[in-house]
Amino acid sequence: MAVDPLDELRRRTSVKWCTHPQDVLPLFVAEMDYPLAPAVARAMIERIEASDVGYVAGPGPLAPAFAGFAQRRWGWDVDPARIRTTTDVSVGIVEALRQAISPGAQVVITPPVYAPFFQLPVEAGGTVKEVPLLDDGASWSLDLAGLEAAFAGGAQALLLCNPHNPLGLIHTREALAEVARLAHRYGVTVVSDEIHAPLVYSAADFTPFLAVSEEARAHGVCVTAASKGWNIAGAKCAIVVAGDPAMQLLLDGMPAGTGFRTSILGLHGTAAAFAEGEEWLDGVLKMLDGNRRLLGELLSAELPGVKYRMPDAGYLAWLDLRALGWGEDPAAVALDKARVAVEPGLKFGTAGDGHVRLNFGCAPEVLEEAVLRLARARESGA
Repeated sequence: MAVDPLDELRRRTSVKWCTHPQDVLPLFVAEMDYPLAPAVARAMIERIEASDVGYVAGPGPLAPAFAGFAQRRWGWDVDPARIRTTTDVSVGIVEALRQAISPGAQVVITPPVYAPFFQLPVEAGGTVKEVPLLDDGASWSLDLAGLEAAFAGGAQALLLCNPHNPLGLIHTREALAEVARLAHRYGVTVVSDEIHAPLVYSAADFTPFLAVSEEARAHGVCVTAASKGWNIAGAKCAIVVAGDPAMQLLLDGMPAGTGFRTSILGLHGTAAAFAEGEEWLDGVLKMLDGNRRLLGELLSAELPGVKYRMPDAGYLAWLDLRALGWGEDPAAVALDKARVAVEPGLKFGTAGDGHVRLNFGCAPEVLEEAVLRLARARESGA
């Protein structure tokens, strides 16, 4: 798969290409640089040519398409009747939490984590309870004792990130099973954001939360999309999945507008991604696998003080730049002195002090240039 050259990419009008001047390499927001999957483009174009751009009439072909993908990829049996759609994963999370919690109730998040997780529980009428991930210096993991303490203290929901953004962390089946057991014991609802799940490098390593146990299905909701795996965030379609009839009632309690606002173009493009887009996805994963390894090599050669743990999922790298002496927000220095745009680590919680999140879903040449720019900035005394 070829990546479009930079001059072609700069013709795009998404936030990645319109936020910074053209001398900046944009490696911040979670958009990839690869051409659209042909099956996805074809499905959307067919709807345009049929003048079929009205309101959606339910999940339609998307429900069986996702169920088939989930079974092939992860061995997860999904009942298509328990699938709902909405405009994006954040909306799905908020509307699920609205149904699951009482006003003002605590919702647990596990930082460092996707920045909107700090706001979504509040939008749903709740409050945020932080239970940070454990870090032993070599790997991260869920703080199961901390989660139990939060649940025992009255938290009503857990907003889980699986795989975990910004770390590319795949939670183990054993840890997820324990989360489900705790959720059952304390009556907690688990809303699992699995938007990065198609981008795991070994599908056998990933466990959807609802596939873990009966306890998980009794207390869990999965919210996911093709938007990261197939790079179609702007198509505005996400999936909300219930694990059992009781949780399906929770989804059915959402306002009708939650589903009605789904983009019909996004729905058909998403259905095509899950039904016909696996070969394209596997090609992208091969490129990303090369890039995640290349990044490690480049950092070792050019910026040996930077700490990097190669992610097991996704195209986002969590980099510890504290050795460079660029302060609590090294992203600002990277932009000003190296003309490389990365996400500030502090957006993901206090553990992000001195860190950045870098998007390596680009051409290898762009990734190499970005690291070289950062190295030159360090050498110049930035």
